Order: sequence, then structure tokens, then C-alpha cells
Amino acid sequence: MTSNILEHQFTVTSFAFNADCSQIAVGLSNHNIEIYQYEGPQKWTKIATLKKHIARVTGIDWAPNSNRIVSCSSDRDAYVWEIDSTGNWNPGNVVLLRINRAGVTVKWSPQENKFAVGSADRRVSVCYFENGQQAWVSKHIKKPIKSTINCLSWHPGNHILACGSTDNHCRIFSAFIKDCEERGTAS
Repeated sequence: MTSNILEHQFTVTSFAFNADCSQIAVGLSNHNIEIYQYEGPQKWTKIATLKKHIARVTGIDWAPNSNRIVSCSSDRDAYVWEIDSTGNWNPGNVVLLRINRAGVTVKWSPQENKFAVGSADRRVSVCYFENGQQAWVSKHIKKPIKSTINCLSWHPGNHILACGSTDNHCRIFSAFIKDCEERGTAS
């Protein structure tokens, strides 16, 4: 069975479902994220438009347990969107990725205490919430990557990150951050 949400005049660049697949967040080339609610067969209703990015949205991931959305964009920024008690989505502070080119893809870790952003800058930013600063901060994986990171996947143990890039390589990195988690068992 297929459902047509809406034909856009803008290109769909990324999307993510919520935990029960009743909603979908769609990233668009017009800098916005639109959220649709499933209303029944062949019917999706737009319930929110998230506006904060100033360039094309390139990556979205929806955390299944905390119900937060993380987005990255060609504007070299990322936002963590949280829903408040009135049902409005708020972007919080900008995540300082410290990259020189577009963020391409983003993925929450299994424990949802951090996320990774792959970029055209040939870097992976692993971001976590710093309680002292009350902001999301990033650390870079400092290994030589020769081209754009276009896909990411976390190991269920929350410490290992696989990165695919346009140089025809898949690399496996440790993404352990001692500031936000305890060291797990060897895997």
C-alpha cells in the first residue's frame, strides 16, 4: 500500500518517522522541516513546520524514546528539536558542529544521549549535551577521511560508529565520550 503525502514544489532531501510511524518529519530544500500526521489510508495531514535552518535541510533523525528530532543542514548547523507541553516544536540552541562545509547526515545513538553528524568537510562530529554549558557540543573523530561522509550507523552498544563515505570506504570508529557515558564492555 502506498500513500501520497503531498506533492511539493520543493525537493524532499531527508525524512524520518517517529517511534510508532504515525508521524513523519520531511526535510525540504526550502530550509524547512514539515511534520505530517497519519490520519488513515491515503491521508496525511501537516501538523507543524519547523523553521530555523537557513539552507537546505540535508539530514533528519527522530529519536524513538525521547521523541526528539535532530536535523542538520547545508548551513553547517544542527538543531535538536523538542516538543513542549502545548505540542509546539522548539529548536533549542544551535549545535556548534565546528565544520567548514555542509552537514550531510545525522543519526541518534541507541541510548539517545549523543548523535553523530557526517559532513562534506570530511569530518564526523559526535555531539553530546554538556550540562555545565547547557548546550549541545561536538567532538570530532580525528582520523583521516578522504571524502564526504554520507551515511552513519551506530552499534547497539552506543560506543561504535560506522561511517560510509564517497571514497568507497566504510570506516568503523570508537565514538566513546567520557563526559557523557561510562565505558562499556569490549565488543
